[in-house]
Amino acid sequence: MTTHEWTRTLDLEHIRRIQADPSTFARSVWHLLLEVLAYARDEASSKGTGHATVTLHADGTIDVTDNGRGTDTRTDQTGRLVRKPVMATRDVRFFDDPTAELLLDGFPRRGMSVVAGSSDVLVHTNRRHDGAWTQRYEHGLPVQDLSPAPTDGTTGTTVTFRPRPDLPGIASTATDLGHRLERLLPLTVELRDQRTPAGNPSSPLPERAD
Repeated sequence: MTTHEWTRTLDLEHIRRIQADPSTFARSVWHLLLEVLAYARDEASSKGTGHATVTLHADGTIDVTDNGRGTDTRTDQTGRLVRKPVMATRDVRFFDDPTAELLLDGFPRRGMSVVAGSSDVLVHTNRRHDGAWTQRYEHGLPVQDLSPAPTDGTTGTTVTFRPRPDLPGIASTATDLGHRLERLLPLTVELRDQRTPAGNPSSPLPERAD
């Protein structure tokens, strides 16, 4: 199934729309995390199983690493390798679709561009059998070309992002958050909570939005 248009790697108007209306698109850090994990869950559903590791850092940065096939790549007419433009263009399956699936917070799935457009910094690292690369985004826009990344024989994707500071954070204990992430089966999620005690409060996440 086509998920993104391959004709361009950046849709500036689309990113600006996301940034102008965080209450509609970004909503919260929890929602952004669910948007990232939705892609890993897609991959797990296609294979029947899958694993992701989520690391919450004290500075608000979040790492999500999965063991999927890695982001799709193609060869253009000149023989140059290009990757699927998932970070800064619209996911045609979900964005603006009133029937889009709801994520665990009760809000509709819209795609990875919401995460990129709602983060001060995002780094996308891709590992495939034919090589690995990484690319950095700032405020939803790529600030470097694809750069080679070390390979270790594994495949998958790592998304490291630092959400914009005005978004509601993840106000949940690691135990409560872990229980909620169990609902993403067949994707299994390992949670590594490295927040400070002040950033690891006891108030739980809402079950879903009103």
